[in-house]
This record gives sequence, C-alpha cells and structure tokens, in this order.
Amino acid sequence: MTTDDLTQIPSRPTGIARLFEAPQMGKMSPAGCVIVYSLLFIWTGFVLFPLYWIAITSVKLPIDVNSGPAYLPWIDFTPNLHAWRDLVVLEWAETLKPYRNSVIIAFFSTIACMFIGSMAAYALARIEYKPKFGTILMFVLLMAAASVSVGVWGVDWRLASASAAAIFVLLARALGRRFKRSVGNSDILFWMISQRILPPVVTVVPVYMMFQSVRLLDTQFAIILTYTVVNLPIVVWLMYDFFSGIPKDLEESAQLDGASQFTIFYEIVLPLARTGLAATTLLVMIFAWNEYIVALFLSTTKAQTMPILVAAMNAGEKGVLWWKMSVVIIIMIIPVVLMALVLQRFISRGVLLGAVKG
Repeated sequence: MTTDDLTQIPSRPTGIARLFEAPQMGKMSPAGCVIVYSLLFIWTGFVLFPLYWIAITSVKLPIDVNSGPAYLPWIDFTPNLHAWRDLVVLEWAETLKPYRNSVIIAFFSTIACMFIGSMAAYALARIEYKPKFGTILMFVLLMAAASVSVGVWGVDWRLASASAAAIFVLLARALGRRFKRSVGNSDILFWMISQRILPPVVTVVPVYMMFQSVRLLDTQFAIILTYTVVNLPIVVWLMYDFFSGIPKDLEESAQLDGASQFTIFYEIVLPLARTGLAATTLLVMIFAWNEYIVALFLSTTKAQTMPILVAAMNAGEKGVLWWKMSVVIIIMIIPVVLMALVLQRFISRGVLLGAVKG
C-alpha cells in the first residue's frame, strides 16, 4: 500500500463528531438516540398527563380539588375513594343505564357501519358505476316532495314513501334513457365524504322531526340508525383505499375456480384487508362512543349515553363535581382502551403481512 492509498482512506471522526456517527448500518448514532428518545419522552408526558390528572382527581377529596393544584399522592394530598364509592356503589344504577346504552349503541352502529360500508367500498373499488344525473335529481325531488307531504299536509309517512318510490320507478323507466350526463365512482365517493363536511347540527333538527313523527325518539334504535348513517361515509372512504390496493389477479383466479363474488369478498378480500378493517373499526367505534350532538337531541332519559351523563355533571346546582366527573371519564374510556388493545394485534399482524408480501 502506497502513501497515496493511505491518504485516500477516510479517517474516523473523533471527539464530538463520533457522537453523530452511526456505529453500523441500520442503527442510529448515540446523539440521534438521545434526541429521538428525549422527544418521545416529552411527547409521552404531554399525552399521558391528562390521563394522570383525571386519575388523581378521582381520588381527591372536594377540599383537595378546590384548594388548588396537587399533583403527587401522599405528598400533596391523601388519596380517598369517596368519589368511586358514591358513583359505583351508591349511584351505580344512574351510571349503569347510560353506560349500557353507550355499549349497545356503539357496538351495533359500528357493526352495521363496517358491514354495509365494507361492501359498498368493495363495490366502488371493483365495479364502475355510471348513474344518470337526471335520475338522481328526480329521486331527490320525489323524496323531498314526500317529506313535505308528511310534514305539511300530515300524510302518513309509509304512504308517502311508497308513492314516491312507485312514481320514481315509473319515471326512471320512462325518462331514464333521455338523460345523457352521468356520474362516476369518484363523484360518488366525493359526495359520500361531503356528508361529513356538513356540520351535524344542521341536519339534527330534521332528523329529530323525522324520528318524532315515527315515534322513535329516545330509543336505542334511532340513535344506532343515525350513528350508522353519520359514520358510513368514513368507512366507505377508508376501506375503498384498502380494497383498491389488493391485486385483482387473486380475485380473477378465484373466479376461474368457480368462487362466487360473495365468497371472494368474505374469504379472500376481507382477510387481506384486516389492517384496514381493524383501524377503521376502531375509528368508527371511537366516533360512536364519543358522539354528543346527535345523542343530545335524540335522547332524554331512556337512551341517554355516557357523553350526555358527563355533560350533565357540568350543570349541577352544586357546581362542577370534578371528582365524580373524573370517575365517570375513567369508566368511559375503559371500553375504548380495551378495543384498541384487541384490534392492535390485528393491525400489527396486517402490517407485518404486508411487509412480507412487499
């Protein structure tokens, strides 16, 4: 080896520069590890501090809550389970009913959303739709006319709906071919997600009047149906991307073997989209569990949910009972945390499966 060869060998950094050099490929440098883990530690503190604050508030006496900030149990204050005893033992009947309503409403609305939305998303990902714009407009006008007849002239809603549907079928068969302009799958997807852009408070009054006319106010069925309709666009939008990423060759091979479309969907497509199913289910579950505006308008006493119960604690004659509210919030977040832990296994498995396939 000559002197020129020695001068061409890069020298190893020394001093502070060595802290920023990775020891080997695929690993971070010591300084990088310190910076990354410090930022993660700080962010974890921001995320967990509200939960810690709720936890310690639930074991404080009223005098400790009202006397100012107290952070450390047995140092700043003495923990006491009076709020848990009052809410879980003495007032459990008042808490159990909204809790049961929330579980039933969130569970069944999530199941309905995922069942209907997944099939709709798969259909949009695999079938090209071209409905006529004039036919869609005609359907909207007939439904609006039926609603006006029910609300203004007092026509029975079943008769109005059946009449509007019959007139639509007749007009669609007679005039449908004359309409030229049509909409595509992208237009349908945009229209569906635009329903989430519209503020819920705008549509909640007509929904209230509709359920009042059919005598379904303050029922679990009404809230389940409304939650399903509200969250359905999110399921379709998210699952459409997951289904679009699945190769069509697998489905075509199954069709050659004689599999039906439903068999392909349930036995091939859904298992490959388990990551999207788990993530979307968790998201819809959280939306349904935390929904407040719809439950506020459509429920009073029989179908009251947990968000309404928490909000009611903010309007008592004795002021805000922060200790009781903290206990209710802790009880309220337990199902969502358990749901996340259960679905995390499917999300991780789906991510690893996708990485292996890639």
